[in-house]
Amino acid sequence: MDIQQNYFAFLGVSEAFDIDLSYVSERYRDLQKQLHPDKFAHASDREQRMAVQYTAYLNEAMATLKSPLLRAQYLLTLKGIDTHSEASVSIDPAFLFEQMELRETLESAKASDDPFDVLESLSDRVEVQLRALENAFKNAYAHGDDTSLEDAATAVRKMQFLTKLSSEIAQAEHDLDG
Repeated sequence: MDIQQNYFAFLGVSEAFDIDLSYVSERYRDLQKQLHPDKFAHASDREQRMAVQYTAYLNEAMATLKSPLLRAQYLLTLKGIDTHSEASVSIDPAFLFEQMELRETLESAKASDDPFDVLESLSDRVEVQLRALENAFKNAYAHGDDTSLEDAATAVRKMQFLTKLSSEIAQAEHDLDG
């Protein structure tokens, strides 16, 4: 095992946005069995530390590759593009205005006659937009030239907004379930 490898190589999958998540999960479980620190309880201190490091790296790799947003960000990071910085990508005003409207819908949902219906509708709308952005990312990333990678970074930045909104919708549903 080499934690100098990128997450894709470490888990034995191709470096792409579309990956076989069931294979990744299976590979994760196999590696977890091999690398878990409990298997090294009677080993040397060095081997125990390495087992902890490998397991932490494996968990980080799995969390990253399992999430479409984190996977897209990681792919761009491998290309030297930072999408974590607020100033890294400019977002068109129309998208930002739409985000404000979606957030207003989320806030007003709690006071509506059927908040679960409003939240479900909003969640569906956000999921459709996320899938479209994932496809836009995948297509732009596949081209690989500088302009396309900028387009991929823009798609990722928009995915960040929508992923956060999706989490807030889920939290609102949870809060209403009480």
